[in-house]
Amino acid sequence: MKAFVVEKYGKDGARAAEVPEPPVGDRDVLVRVSAAGVNPLDKMVRNGEFKQLIKYKPPFVLGHDLAGVVTRVGSAVHGFAAGDEVYARPRDLRIGGFAEFIAIDMDDVAPKPASLTFQEAAAVPLVALAAWQVLVDRAHVKPGQKVLVHAGAGGLGSTAVQLAKHLGATVATTANTKTAELVRSLGADVVVDYTKEDFSKVLSGYDLVLDSVGGANLEKSLTVLKPGGLAVSVVGPPDAGFAKQVGAPFFLGPVMSGLSRRIRRQAKALGVRYQFFFMRADGSQLRKLGALYDSGKLRPVIDSTFPFDQTLEAMAYVEQGRTKAGKVVVSMTSGND
Repeated sequence: MKAFVVEKYGKDGARAAEVPEPPVGDRDVLVRVSAAGVNPLDKMVRNGEFKQLIKYKPPFVLGHDLAGVVTRVGSAVHGFAAGDEVYARPRDLRIGGFAEFIAIDMDDVAPKPASLTFQEAAAVPLVALAAWQVLVDRAHVKPGQKVLVHAGAGGLGSTAVQLAKHLGATVATTANTKTAELVRSLGADVVVDYTKEDFSKVLSGYDLVLDSVGGANLEKSLTVLKPGGLAVSVVGPPDAGFAKQVGAPFFLGPVMSGLSRRIRRQAKALGVRYQFFFMRADGSQLRKLGALYDSGKLRPVIDSTFPFDQTLEAMAYVEQGRTKAGKVVVSMTSGND
């Protein structure tokens, strides 16, 4: 089958290749991929940024979320059958959405939301799971709380704005002039145009900040939190909890903790908290999220769709920061089936 693989770590390490169709284990669902999402995480994995923690062995197929049709199931699989339309974020070490077929553990798969096309559904799993796990599992967002989501027009941001609003929060976000109306339509109550204003000068008293920018933006985010508030970053720096989550050797825990010591000290001095976040695969959560998409509570935002044979161009498009709003998707078909 055709796939896009990481042959070696580094910017030029990915290429198109012919690889064997994946074997199907007892608990696996074999999916013919219809479309796959492109995420910044693909670039990070290709470049080897997590190679000490998540030990992929080149060559391996890239691609962290997808939608498609089940063609075969393992002997221990229940709840799925050939012909089912599904979507998934495969677990780490079993990624591979940039291929014609992928074998996925049944616990990571969910029925595709009926209201979404394959292309729309492929844009959803990683960012929707990340938004759910930050807002619901970690921050326990409740009605009336105040949530700041940075980069509200981005793939994660556009999903988190909608979910935070659905949970009853007052939602602020940062955006540029061109995307301000989009994020308002997604549910943002307060929109700070970062080309004109410094969010840290106009916002205060927030319960949660979801940061996908990092650096100085993260440091300033600490200052808009109320006492006891929480800043969660998906871009780092990592902490000891991340090392534990991915099952890294015990000695890497203190290393990760050291990387985030400065930002944690800044947070403590302000009476707030900092945590790094790395999402995990979860088919049961995708089922809950699918119901929200089908009910109209959430909607996918897609920037552009590339044909499958232009997957490397799609990755470059994302890597170069050319995305205007939402996700980039690669599609096996020319239509929106």
